[in-house]
Amino acid sequence: MLKELTAFRVYFAGICSLIVTVGVARFSYSLLLPIMQDSAGLTESGGGWLATTNFMGYMFGVFVAASMHNLHYKYNLHRVYLFLSVMTSAAMVVTTDIVTWAVLRFFAGVCASGGFIIASGLILKWLVRHNHRAELGIHFAGAGLSIIITSLLFELMLGLSADWQQQWLALALLAVVVTIPAWLWMPHPTAGEQQGEVANDNPPSREFKLLMMLAYFCAGYGYVVSSTFIVDIVERTEGLQGQGSLAFLLIGIAATPAALVWDRIARKTGYVKALLAAYCLQAVGIILPVMNDSLIVVIVSALCFGGTFIACVSLVLTMAGKFYPSNPAKFMGTMTLSYGAAQIIAPVPTGYLAEYFGNYDIGLYVSASVVMMGTLFLVGLLRLDSRAVAKKLIVN
Repeated sequence: MLKELTAFRVYFAGICSLIVTVGVARFSYSLLLPIMQDSAGLTESGGGWLATTNFMGYMFGVFVAASMHNLHYKYNLHRVYLFLSVMTSAAMVVTTDIVTWAVLRFFAGVCASGGFIIASGLILKWLVRHNHRAELGIHFAGAGLSIIITSLLFELMLGLSADWQQQWLALALLAVVVTIPAWLWMPHPTAGEQQGEVANDNPPSREFKLLMMLAYFCAGYGYVVSSTFIVDIVERTEGLQGQGSLAFLLIGIAATPAALVWDRIARKTGYVKALLAAYCLQAVGIILPVMNDSLIVVIVSALCFGGTFIACVSLVLTMAGKFYPSNPAKFMGTMTLSYGAAQIIAPVPTGYLAEYFGNYDIGLYVSASVVMMGTLFLVGLLRLDSRAVAKKLIVN
């Protein structure tokens, strides 16, 4: 019973970490983008630039996490990121200067790496050490929950006629509350781990790594376009005004169990085949709003996208942890740099295309095409005659 309670606390800390560092510091911007454009003078291209600076910060945070080997330092850095997530959200209300906003979004992006990389590594290492299944599905359910919680808070504040500044303050207050269990229950590295206790690593071949990084880049491109602009896309659609937050909420509902479901699929098919299926379904979710703009199609699109984007992250990072159990965050960081590079590149051209054409259709076509390009790299992985550990991950 005590073991189960401890595991619950660890998983709950991870979920809360994602709500703070990813939900508030990252995803909430997508919700607030339309009202900031209406009330704070933010343009479509400006919105794209803010998204890009956020992901530049995320990339920097990933680089720091991948470069840092002392687990005790990572544990403390995670706490710093929790604090900064609150502060950067609250500080959004003090100005309408886009340069200042960009700086704040940059540091919020740095914080997001704390939930995705540092917390994932700490939790995965704890799971391995305590003989639990080395899967991150429960942890990454926090990403979906973070979307649900921020969406519901947004709707509540909207019902109270809150402006964009009050919305940011409400999000910061939410982050303060949820930070408490994330702060207290995140597993602290043991003395042996801090001194460099290692497990047996099973690194894949160089070719496997390259194809995996290229495929993950494509997933990052598809993820960022939809996650950043989905609310604005829906709000711009004739007859769907006011439904943007509903679409975002549905993404969160689909994302919450997705990582757990895809973990089970991967056990039966292998990680790469599971990723291939997720990529195809994600591309469908991205392109559907272009093909038809009815509410039901938007709902299906949101469910397809929500049900796959976090699965891609969870499956890839779990694979990274299995390859390098001695220091899972290092290879997780390397993979996430590839994912993050796409997130830096994609928002700005998507924003400019939306300004030029008056809609996001071309940007969505490009996004879906890039994701489908990623399936080619995954097929390459399936055909690759890699090392025994890579073969095992593919087949089993």
